[in-house]
Amino acid sequence: MNIPSQFDPIRPFEPEELPEAYERLIADPQFRTVIGHIFSSVPFEAVAQKIRACKTNIEFQHALCYPFLKNLVAKAAKGCDMNAGAVDLNGRYTFVSNHRDIVLDSALLDVMLFDTGCGTTTEIAIGDNLLAAPWIKDLVKVTKAFIVQRSAGIREMLANSRRLSEYMHFVISTKHDNIWIAQREGRAKDSDDRTQQSIIKMMAMGGEGSVTERLLQLHIVPLAISYEYDPCDWLKAREFQLKRDVEGWKKTKADDVLSMKTGIMGYKGHIHYHCAPCIDRWLLSLDPDIPKGELFETVAKHIDREIHSNYRLYPCNYAAADMLAGNDRFKAHYTVEEKAAFEQYLTGQMAKIELDNKDEDFLRERMLTMYANPAINHLEALK
Repeated sequence: MNIPSQFDPIRPFEPEELPEAYERLIADPQFRTVIGHIFSSVPFEAVAQKIRACKTNIEFQHALCYPFLKNLVAKAAKGCDMNAGAVDLNGRYTFVSNHRDIVLDSALLDVMLFDTGCGTTTEIAIGDNLLAAPWIKDLVKVTKAFIVQRSAGIREMLANSRRLSEYMHFVISTKHDNIWIAQREGRAKDSDDRTQQSIIKMMAMGGEGSVTERLLQLHIVPLAISYEYDPCDWLKAREFQLKRDVEGWKKTKADDVLSMKTGIMGYKGHIHYHCAPCIDRWLLSLDPDIPKGELFETVAKHIDREIHSNYRLYPCNYAAADMLAGNDRFKAHYTVEEKAAFEQYLTGQMAKIELDNKDEDFLRERMLTMYANPAINHLEALK
């Protein structure tokens, strides 16, 4: 495919570029170590041979990523399923989801697209802050990720956003592939999932016609991701206290790597993905003369309502809401045993947090809030 050179710094590898990327990966000591952990019962040369045999990005995903992720779900979750009844998966969409896990949000979506017989997976928007090593950059570009360049001055950020948007439009209109992008930069640490208007503005920079027409060209599908348990909950709570107590505290690349590892390997309970209807028909119902700023706000709020209303809630969400409020409003949604199990889980997660001046009450409140917010937002969206 003839891809404009302007997209070269951010796009995934094309099939003809894969052999060279494979050789870099196979020669990298860190990559070899990671593969040794993932496929511990298989000699590395056998894995390398399997990698070299993959002629396309999707073949690589199916041969290497798919079995790893299936095995991961079997070990670290009680199952993962998707309700895609509201969309025709023969179409091509921009899936805009809440952000639960740095790696798995998009990876598990791809697994379920494979399982539903969809002819392709997704191209994945990933922030350049997560590319902590050259081999990671190679790997994500092999697995159909395109790069969101974040660290830049204002003028450069504007140019980067325009290129990113134009590339997304190119993926949908010319490459005829799907896209996954989070509704916000970074995860909502308290699970109060809200779409950043800046994401909508960025998506409307590419394409042609009015702002509404440009958004229509991306065929946006709000996607709700529901985890029963968030393995990074204790890390997020720790981060809240550090930000509160240490002026100017910021995460390091090592923190990002720890979050990625914990999110991938940690226990998640049930995982559910739910596709809302594509927003195209809803967009066409809006006043064509709506001011641009109001349009961005309206679209962001619509995506939020669709995500919130399609959450799958678990007993721990209702129990957390009651524990946070100090009442039993939602007691019909959990048993005494389920609440006790959740309290025991919280105690175990709290014990993982090592901090000077550890504020137990604050950390507990932060973790309860993470589990309560999906229930609070779901009920608000259904009003």
